[in-house]
Amino acid sequence: MADLDLRLVRCFTVVAEELHFGRAAAVLHLAQPSLSRHVRRLEGELGVRLFERNTQGTQLTEAGAAFLPRAEALLRSAAEATAVARAAGAPSRIVIGYMTGLIVTPAVRALRARCPDAEVHHSFLGWGEVPSALLEHRVDVIVGRLPFAAEGLSVTVLYEEPRVLLIPVGHRLAGKEYVTLDDIADEPVPRFPDEEFNAFWRVDPRPDGRPAPDGPLIKNLEDKLELIAAGEAVALVPVGAVMKGLRPDLTTVPLAGVDSIPVVLATRAGDEDRRLLAVFRACAEDHLIPAPADRSATAAGGSCRSPVHRPRTS
Repeated sequence: MADLDLRLVRCFTVVAEELHFGRAAAVLHLAQPSLSRHVRRLEGELGVRLFERNTQGTQLTEAGAAFLPRAEALLRSAAEATAVARAAGAPSRIVIGYMTGLIVTPAVRALRARCPDAEVHHSFLGWGEVPSALLEHRVDVIVGRLPFAAEGLSVTVLYEEPRVLLIPVGHRLAGKEYVTLDDIADEPVPRFPDEEFNAFWRVDPRPDGRPAPDGPLIKNLEDKLELIAAGEAVALVPVGAVMKGLRPDLTTVPLAGVDSIPVVLATRAGDEDRRLLAVFRACAEDHLIPAPADRSATAAGGSCRSPVHRPRTS
């Protein structure tokens, strides 16, 4: 059996992602000659060539392409094993993940007050990181918005968050008391890479069966805000995901006839009764509340010894 050095495996995966030794060396904070030596050493341990370097650049060999998904799985497994061991060895440590516009500070403050000896961390999660951040043990609990895949998770609904229409301040609908989907029947709405995410956030198809007009494909919040400010699209967003005063060129209008968004607390199934997680759930249920329904954008319980158990959905 090959006794693989995970540091070398990590070097390989970064080169495979960048397909350029210079860029990969910068990502890894290594000198390029050192990175080349690490890759050659891994190739020696495996007994195969992983890359071909020619006038067209750096390419994976057939062996490299076959090894890449296994190498990535190996690194994920190692990270998960490390996280599990640390969690077992430090039961008073918790990492709380949260999504855009969901303020967890009141619950975190309450948790620290109730469990002053606990080691409490928080981590912002971007699009597409839920539920992988939980399942890969990068966080212990998430305060986030549905929809996301809940397999292997325990999910508690904290509250419902209304959706609003995010538009430029000079838009024809700006300043209205409320709007409906009929008012934006012909307005392009940004598209997302994930199919389920795309259908839900665009309300596609619309209740009358018509498809939502296609807007630009986006991969991050900043691009979406720029496109909307430029008048190229409008967006249906949860009221809590927009921050007053952040973008003076954008505004929101209440949106009628569209389902609210469940804001939930999620943990890995089987972990939900861990002492610190149970206390944080109680703190979240006591202190996390929806943003006011008229919030405008101009962008985008218990004690440590005796935690309070609340109903949960799975």
